[in-house]
Amino acid sequence: MISAQAAVIAGLLAYVNGAFNLIPFLLILVGFVTIHAASNLLNDYFGYYRGHDTVDSPRRRYTLHPVADGILTKKQIEFTIVLLISINALIGAYLTAVRGLLVVAFVAVGFLMLLLYDAAPKPLKSIGLGEVASFIVWGPLMIFGGYFVVTGRLSINPLLVSVPYGLGVMSILVGKHIDQESYDAQKDIHTLPVIVGEKAARILAIGSIVLMYAFTFVSIAYGALALTAFLVLLNYGKLSKAIGVLSKDRPAEAPKGYNGWPLWYHRQCLLHNKSFGWLYIAALLIAALVASTPFYKYEFVRIVLVL
Repeated sequence: MISAQAAVIAGLLAYVNGAFNLIPFLLILVGFVTIHAASNLLNDYFGYYRGHDTVDSPRRRYTLHPVADGILTKKQIEFTIVLLISINALIGAYLTAVRGLLVVAFVAVGFLMLLLYDAAPKPLKSIGLGEVASFIVWGPLMIFGGYFVVTGRLSINPLLVSVPYGLGVMSILVGKHIDQESYDAQKDIHTLPVIVGEKAARILAIGSIVLMYAFTFVSIAYGALALTAFLVLLNYGKLSKAIGVLSKDRPAEAPKGYNGWPLWYHRQCLLHNKSFGWLYIAALLIAALVASTPFYKYEFVRIVLVL
């Protein structure tokens, strides 16, 4: 879902700016979703075969594991990972032919992040850099890079627009790693919450969420986003709930009827980012619809949209 939202944000921003191209957009949409799937499989693959995803691990407790639960064999998961990466390599090759060698840089950084996060001898998530990597990938890399692929243009506007969403995805990962902190510490997996401690990590997650709105307002003031982006303020309920949960200690055990334990902070960050993403997209969609109507020829309409 988050990768699809990132692609849609890049595509809508391109449409608002009058530079939308359907084929490149569809290709980045497919590419983002499939490479995200490959990342999840790599995480499970290395987590299991390195002995991290044991029966008592948080990963095995909150949902099924494709290898440990017998859904995929070792060869099947390896084949699937190679297939998904190959699809992205082909997409990257085509887009390079269309947009030029700069696409190679975006693709190379994406593959590097993918491999370093899980497959490296010392993965990024084990040295406190996994959370930062998630911001880079789902923020500037996907939205800024995706905008370039769709339009063929480089601009500071999509870079600014990418920051709030990247921060939101980072908050999800920080929340998840807080929930797994004690287990990760035992396994010598030094995620950011393990390094800085739970309370500091919760403050970081809250700060990331607040900065999502701050950067949205900065983007509006700069003119990178239309005034319709104030629509994200409708997310106040989810914002308040996420900050409220992150401000308190996690319960000792799952509340009655709660699904997904031991993930606790992760859920609120995920729900907050999901609704923020849809409101962000709705704001861009409204601006895009207005920009495609005859009313857009009037100067006062363009002034209101700040485009």
